[in-house]
Amino acid sequence: MQVQGNYKLSQLKFIFNGLIIGILAGIVVSLFRWSIQHMMTIMQILYTGIFKKPILMLLCLAINLSVGLIIGMLLRQQPDIKGSGIPQVEGQLRDELDYPWWSVLWRKFVGGILAIGSGLYLGREGPSIQLGSTLGQGLAHLTKQVGFDRQVLISSGAAAGLSAAFNAPIASTLFVLEEIYHNFSTNIWIVSLTSAITSDMVATYVFGLKPVLYMKSQPLPLRYFIWVVILGIALGLLGRFYQLIILRMGGWYHRISKLPWYYQGIIPLLLIIGLGAYFPNLLGGGNYIILQLTGAGYSTLVLCAFFLIRFAFSMISYGSGLPGGIFLPILCLGGLIGAIIGNIAIQYGFISQTYLSSFIIMGMAGYFAAISKAPFTAILLITEMVGTLTHLLGLATVCLIAYSVLDALNGKPVYYAMLQQLLKVKRQFHLGRTAQIVTPIFAGAYMDGKIVSQIPWPNGSLLTKILRDGIEIVPSGHTMLRWGDTLYINVSTNKQHEITADLTKLSSES
Repeated sequence: MQVQGNYKLSQLKFIFNGLIIGILAGIVVSLFRWSIQHMMTIMQILYTGIFKKPILMLLCLAINLSVGLIIGMLLRQQPDIKGSGIPQVEGQLRDELDYPWWSVLWRKFVGGILAIGSGLYLGREGPSIQLGSTLGQGLAHLTKQVGFDRQVLISSGAAAGLSAAFNAPIASTLFVLEEIYHNFSTNIWIVSLTSAITSDMVATYVFGLKPVLYMKSQPLPLRYFIWVVILGIALGLLGRFYQLIILRMGGWYHRISKLPWYYQGIIPLLLIIGLGAYFPNLLGGGNYIILQLTGAGYSTLVLCAFFLIRFAFSMISYGSGLPGGIFLPILCLGGLIGAIIGNIAIQYGFISQTYLSSFIIMGMAGYFAAISKAPFTAILLITEMVGTLTHLLGLATVCLIAYSVLDALNGKPVYYAMLQQLLKVKRQFHLGRTAQIVTPIFAGAYMDGKIVSQIPWPNGSLLTKILRDGIEIVPSGHTMLRWGDTLYINVSTNKQHEITADLTKLSSES
């Protein structure tokens, strides 16, 4: 009973920590969102004013060049603020890399505001996730929590950051479980959900209750679901194309640019001036154009042009290494694909104009599900961001089809692939160190029903604790393992990724 009591106290401690992280992340990310919105409004006025007052061109050039130099300085000082930040968070939770929390926190905050606020085609969600995770890391540092406890705080901070960025606490929690951990650890989801809900409350107080991408819509009737199949196939194919390009952009930049890598962001910052002058509605992550799609009456040709512009410049923006994400730009591209296919169906009289919004909503979910290979997150994320439950069947269908098409094309989760690229450049394995990982045993797994001594444990791993029905068990060689058990295993950081992959095979459904 004492063991169970200690477990309950541990749970309460985790929840309390989640509340603290949620409040901190809610405040920081809300200020981050607010600053980006206001800076982008100012820059949009300057870009569009160039035609009336040509002198503004010089001002825009001076501002954006200064922004590029400032961000370059920040990147040179702290390379871990580069890009979206999600691969860095995944690497940190796998103990494959680490970085000082305060150094990353303030530089990512300032650099993200300057890069995204300038109107570049970058999303706020990746930086928000890294901001939240560094706050969790900071709390762990200040309270001297290490190992698995530290991982819980970092992951809950990531969920809180995404929740505050999109006002989507349920999807944010699932994103951490599905994209980062690939399992449903009790401690992880309880603390992540606590922090996500708390940060969402803070962000809602600042920005209001209206969903981020709210749009009036009618669910697509079943008799039109052949178009869902067509849409899903298109999203899967274009999703794989997106992966192939985005993962090569960094290498292309290095080959064609003579600038040091940390100053390559100057290139898109100068190019955005012309795009901002001619296409001000396309600036930023893409939420503004998404909300315009249903009522603006764009032709199919115009939508295709918007897609090509957004696709190309999203690659140029992200490939430069500036602090900013691809999450929202992916949703924007998916919405445009959905609008294009919906428009075609409407023009030829197959469906009514009423259902165009359904195609936009399904396009966003399917494109993200394919590229990230996180379909459950995609379904819940779009449901929360749009503010309706009536599209669940269409969302689930298009996500499954898009995911299957990309999987058949040998596509990998994009953030995992980015992490592998990052680790090729920056390896921070430490011989002799160990990290604690937590893995559940699923029904039908190899481990299910076997005793500890029968398991072919990978070299460099040590089972230290079993959690069963809320009770902690100290294992021995004769301890029987059952589905539903949660295993706490110390692994060598020298080959943590390989060891974790082997343990996942042993504990997952066979």
